[in-house]
Order: sequence, then C-alpha cells, then structure tokens
Amino acid sequence: MPELAISAEKVAFIIEKAREFDVKEAASDPDSGSNPSDDDGIDVLEDTASDPVASELTGFIGALNEDEQLDLVTLMWIGRGDGSVDEWDDLRARAAEARAEYKAPRREAVQYLLGEPMLGDLLADGLDELGIDWTDERLTADSSGPSERDEDEPTKRR
Repeated sequence: MPELAISAEKVAFIIEKAREFDVKEAASDPDSGSNPSDDDGIDVLEDTASDPVASELTGFIGALNEDEQLDLVTLMWIGRGDGSVDEWDDLRARAAEARAEYKAPRREAVQYLLGEPMLGDLLADGLDELGIDWTDERLTADSSGPSERDEDEPTKRR
C-alpha cells in the first residue's frame, strides 16, 4: 500500500467541503429576502460567485504542496475507477506528467479537482480502496450530528 504525502485528516476535510460545494444549485430564489428564515434558508444552497465554501476549498487545496496535490488527483482517479491501488505509482506519475504541462500548476490543479463532479465522493472512494479509514476524523465543530454526540456533552449557547 502506498504511503500518502497528504494526511487522512486533510483529505477528510476536503471531502466534507467538496460535498458541501457539490450540493449547490443555480439561483432558485429570485425574490431573496433580507431575512433567511423568511426564505426557509434555501439561499445557502445557491451557487454564487461569492460562495464561501468554494473560496475555502480553493484556498485549502491551493495551499497544499505539490506532493499532496498529486496524491489528491491520484486518489480521485482511483475513486473514479481509472486505476487500482496496485497502479498507484503509475497513476501518480501520470498526474505528475500532467501537472508539469500546466502554466500555473498550483492553480490549475485546484481548478481540475474542483471541476470534477462529486469530488468528495471520489476521494472517499479512493481512500476506501486504499483501506484508509477517514470517517473518524473530526472535521469541523458541526460535523457530528446530535445522535453522534455524547448525551452528557453540554451544548454551546451563543
């Protein structure tokens, strides 16, 4: 099994954010009000140019080093079925060759990854193929549902 340059925790974060990004839809509320509760909060699901999830994901992936980005591309390809775990070295070499042809490798790698529909699911499938358990990673403060929290854990109040 290959040793990844990127941690499972980082990939898990990208999976979570990519899934948030993938559920966005075109503007569906032409009469958006100033109070989100008046609109049943659906505006958060709209894909806009100022989408904070896209900005966060772009910044996070863009800040990864070259080896980490190559691992992401390779994981995505394995998750997509373009190769198997046994072909990791060949797939990663192919990713490096493709990256070498980019004029702005870091930015273009981000665009390539974010342009892939269902990126989060493909990365999750890639990690699963490698036998890496990423589901136990605590990603954000809100990543666990109420049923996953300890009953005795106090809830945060604002």
